[in-house]
Amino acid sequence: MTAIRGAENSDTLALAEWLNACSDAELVGLLALRPDLTVPIPQSMLVLAGRAEQRASVLRSADELGTPVFAVIEALVLADAHEVPAPIEQVREIIGVRAKNKVVDGALDQLRARAMVWGPPDALRLVPAAAGAVPWPIGRTVERPEAMAEADVRAALAALPETERGLLERLANTAPVGRTRDAAPGTPSDRPVQRLLSTGLLHWVDEQTVELPHEVGQILRGEPVTDPGSLEPPDCKPVGHKASEVNGAAGGEVLELLRHSSAVLEALGDTPAPALRAGGMGVRELRRIGKVTGIDEQRLSLVVEVLAAAGLITSGMPDPEPLIDGAEEFWAPTVTVDAWREFAPARRWAVLAEAWLTLPRRPWLIGMRDANDKPIGALSDEVRSATAGRDRRLVLSVLTDLGTGDALDATDVGRLLAWRRPRWAQRFGNAMVAGTLREAAALGITGRGALSSPGRALLHGGDEEAEMRAALPAPVDYVLVQADLTVVAPGPLVPDLQHSISLVADLESAGGAAVYRMSDASVRRALDAGMTSAELHALFATHSRTPVPQSLTYLIDDVARRHGQLRAGVATSFVRCDDPALLAEVLASPVADDLVLRALAPTVAISQAPLADVLARLREAGFAPAGENASGAIVDIRPRGARISVRRPRAQLRTPQPPSEEQLTGLVRELRAGDRAERTPRGGGVRTDGSRAGGAATVALLQLAVRARRSVRIEYIDAQGTATKRIVEPARVGGGTLDALDPATGAIRHFTLHRIASVSLID
Repeated sequence: MTAIRGAENSDTLALAEWLNACSDAELVGLLALRPDLTVPIPQSMLVLAGRAEQRASVLRSADELGTPVFAVIEALVLADAHEVPAPIEQVREIIGVRAKNKVVDGALDQLRARAMVWGPPDALRLVPAAAGAVPWPIGRTVERPEAMAEADVRAALAALPETERGLLERLANTAPVGRTRDAAPGTPSDRPVQRLLSTGLLHWVDEQTVELPHEVGQILRGEPVTDPGSLEPPDCKPVGHKASEVNGAAGGEVLELLRHSSAVLEALGDTPAPALRAGGMGVRELRRIGKVTGIDEQRLSLVVEVLAAAGLITSGMPDPEPLIDGAEEFWAPTVTVDAWREFAPARRWAVLAEAWLTLPRRPWLIGMRDANDKPIGALSDEVRSATAGRDRRLVLSVLTDLGTGDALDATDVGRLLAWRRPRWAQRFGNAMVAGTLREAAALGITGRGALSSPGRALLHGGDEEAEMRAALPAPVDYVLVQADLTVVAPGPLVPDLQHSISLVADLESAGGAAVYRMSDASVRRALDAGMTSAELHALFATHSRTPVPQSLTYLIDDVARRHGQLRAGVATSFVRCDDPALLAEVLASPVADDLVLRALAPTVAISQAPLADVLARLREAGFAPAGENASGAIVDIRPRGARISVRRPRAQLRTPQPPSEEQLTGLVRELRAGDRAERTPRGGGVRTDGSRAGGAATVALLQLAVRARRSVRIEYIDAQGTATKRIVEPARVGGGTLDALDPATGAIRHFTLHRIASVSLID
């Protein structure tokens, strides 16, 4: 043991001692904050301390720290705490008036909880790798030139020639400090470096060194502009709205979302979209759907991404198979769509909102250019991101921390995020924050820029459906029929009335008060679906708050009088008509040749074309046929739309699930036991490699420990090949198994004898 410790770094040993002095609760907290330390399971405090000092682990943990914490790390580095112990008074002196003592103490508590700082207040130690985590040059926030205003920086950058801007961009995307001979005094003022120094876009360090100001680099990288020297959060002034106004705006967006989702599902059901070979949906197909539904491409991209995440559309071979050559897979609705459509609006919204919140993709990227200057398509692999869900929640957390009804614009949200997570500032660029907030507004999670009540419940595990039911306008069971054959719905209609109105009228404008228009074609559509003229008259007489205009009565009666005089059935198909003159007119028209109609009697003709084709072609020719079944009753033969029966699961990018508190508690218990075994001096013992002779020696020593009631220190190799060291009290040896009391847990544990690598008695 002494030899092992002598080989280890003294700082690591000291950190291990400090960790050993921590309480179990503190160790559980450390492992919860840094779960990477648990893989593989550490066998002792020395192993845990070594991992806690590793650069990759330190940088990963530092990603979650805020600006004040990094200012304290910077102060510790300036105090040489990464090399020798430093008193807290020196750290406070370096921070100065930029932060109160409680801010410094709070930052130190966060660093201690992550084992990045350890030791007593009069001898603080910093893990050396933490110095490399500071996202700005060490010391520049203590003595730094006065920062330029953001507007001045942008104006100066806009006036730069391409050569000088390229020089700044190289510094922004590599290292902010650059070496150049042009920084020396006496260099001609027309040199690019000298011109940049004169405008303040570069800072002079010495005769051969210049530095890019932090704020200039942020703007060039598209990051929110923040001051690393300020330990107070950016001054953002939220705009207040009434909660009812926020929820009302969110409810209106949800109604539009549900309408657009239904329209996209119907369009894909009518004509499935061929899937690209590389996955995703082609730009041409997206534009086709947009033209059919009247939805702009940006919103349509979000809708199809959310529908796919919710399992309402997927790629595969739909039934019936589309008559498109060359395509092996199509994007089409799944069989779950029909059940989803029957849900109440709040439930339908919840399905979509939950899918978006956890969506491992970034829909706001669609339409932008990739590294090869090609447009990024919807449902493509370029949109996938394992951290998208986490980043989405971080953006919304800024609004969560505000008061009810308070709103911030995307710029302020980005600045707050960059201050809270300065190492991730580049990820929270203006485009990302604005795109995420735009999507949240389209989903009704925000309204007027503030978090809605349903959105807050969704983020914090409340009853989002109940909140959305309260936010949505109450459904109405009446309409207002106008003399110009328009039907006004003053709010969302109850489901049965919505179905009937959508069948008999075409949507003309959506919104809080939707407007539908009646026409010959829309009335014929309702009659084709099996409604009678009497039912249509009763529909408006019952549900219209305004008198039914005479023009609507005439329209229904006129269409109904002509509708159904001509009947088509299955022969493959047949056409019959009580009026021989009308059937003769059909047989004399060009459509009869297309359908190969043949007269069987003055009132009956047959065709080999499918019934749906017969009805469609006759309607295109100006006739008004109706479909009928074997009993002569009118039937609705409208296509139901394509469906994919089995939704094929698509590979998703998932982040590992962190261990639970119960698992971490057990791990700490095992860690204590292993550390105790590591520290306990050995007595007499044997070592075995699993051979018969060694096995016999192991059994003999264990039997001696049982008789003498002595504890032993064992090294055990589990089924995964991991070696652990334990101090146990043997109770029974036999049948190839050691039964022993584990003092760490107080329970009897069972060890397979051939997996015990070494045994020694405890002195």
